[in-house]
Amino acid sequence: MSLLSARREAPHVVVPVRVRDLTAADLPSCGWAGSATHMRHVEAELVRAAAGEVEYLAVCASADLPVAIGGIDYQAAPGAGTLWQLAVLPALQSWGLGTALVRAAEDRITSRGLRRAELGVEESNPRARALYERLGYVAYDSQPDGWDVEAADGSLSRYETMCTLMRKTLP
Repeated sequence: MSLLSARREAPHVVVPVRVRDLTAADLPSCGWAGSATHMRHVEAELVRAAAGEVEYLAVCASADLPVAIGGIDYQAAPGAGTLWQLAVLPALQSWGLGTALVRAAEDRITSRGLRRAELGVEESNPRARALYERLGYVAYDSQPDGWDVEAADGSLSRYETMCTLMRKTLP
């Protein structure tokens, strides 16, 4: 049997997921999403979520543990929700969880009466850009971005990158 035919005969597993608000209680199980420094930033965003400035979502499987997380900032661009800090558990990437997260974020944006979603994607991340294009996002500009990253020894350094800015008009 060839590899190709074996792939066609492989069983499909369907696991239901739900999208809900990320909570502080979820953070210990989200270490896969980034360093301790990054998770402190996510925790700070939950304070902004309580004030209604942002929403932070979690895609969860049956154990109710986040397997994908990401935020929507309503202050970053007038008249739009800006998606940011989107992450999927590495072992589960390319299983549709990123799509579920983005679509749920778009639903949250439209529920606030907004008709535009925006995001920035690193130019060095073509897989993510391909996902966003497949979901209807269109590039309109680019800009430099940067953030602190934590090394295994706890030291911090500045990561600089160039991001393509993308947007989508929502129904």
